[in-house]
Amino acid sequence: MKIWFNRWFTTVSHYIDRIRANEDRRKFIIYGTHPNKDALYLQNCDFAFVEPDIYGHDYIEFCLDFCKTYGIDIFIPRKENVLISKRLAEFEALGVKVLFCPDAELMETMDNKAAAYQVLSNGPQIFSLPDYYVVNTVRDFKKAYTLLKEKGHNVCFKPVVGEGANGFRVIKDEIESINQLFHHGIGYRIPYSYACEILAQQETFPYLMVLEYLEGREYSIDCLASSEELLAAIPRMKGDGRVRELVESMELIELAHRFHHEYRLPYIFNIQVKYNNGVPKLLEINPRMSGGMHVSCLSGINIPYLAIKILLGEKVEPLKPQFGIRASHIEKEMILKIADIS
Repeated sequence: MKIWFNRWFTTVSHYIDRIRANEDRRKFIIYGTHPNKDALYLQNCDFAFVEPDIYGHDYIEFCLDFCKTYGIDIFIPRKENVLISKRLAEFEALGVKVLFCPDAELMETMDNKAAAYQVLSNGPQIFSLPDYYVVNTVRDFKKAYTLLKEKGHNVCFKPVVGEGANGFRVIKDEIESINQLFHHGIGYRIPYSYACEILAQQETFPYLMVLEYLEGREYSIDCLASSEELLAAIPRMKGDGRVRELVESMELIELAHRFHHEYRLPYIFNIQVKYNNGVPKLLEINPRMSGGMHVSCLSGINIPYLAIKILLGEKVEPLKPQFGIRASHIEKEMILKIADIS
């Protein structure tokens, strides 16, 4: 079977390894594309191509043509997920199975953090949410900051639509000291006055969420599911530095079960929470493989391959992850095989 990964994180290379090392000894041919020919996961693909740096419906036409040209059986997309979900029938008409939630409305909601918070606020109370405001002018930003400070919160902000830590900043009340300048790296903390100065450059800017900053530990809960049943939920604690730990937190596992019972998100999804005063509060929900999911696979569960089995209509039973595993990683050099990239 031919599997295609389009414009993924570098860590998708680990998922490719997991799929190849499947317990059924099933053989796959892996295709990968990215606009950057040096994207490292392309080195781990059987066939790798430089894709055009285009967006929107033009990109969907490229995807459909790529699937048709190379006879792709399974498409595991990241770029333009929401738009692909809206045109899913066109891929199915080509005989291509697409590994993500087929509910385009739910995909679009989860892609927008403010919309997701709104839906979750209006539905069954599954998650505690941080105090937040949505703004797109510097005046409203200042107002939101003041209201959150009056509630006793430290304040942070992030784009309503975005991935990972892109655009995330924590507001600090003081400017950099000489000591910080000489002895600390560039961080994600920014003085309030500087944030206002940047945002005032335009009359309006893309929507930001201004939120209470959560001071406790952050967890990613990697989940494997069918539409009917959550098969595994693996809380992964972000420790100091690069350390990650798989933690059997029944509180977080129960949150994952309650969310899936209500929204039936299939295959793979990821819930990110962070604690504040002993309460886990929602950061975001990603209806796809997370960037650190390969660490959760150390639990003994081959998440990407089992998701493929579910996609193919094969039976997967509920699983028991191994917890208590602490892991980290080191950098490794790689000689690039440029000639293999088409």
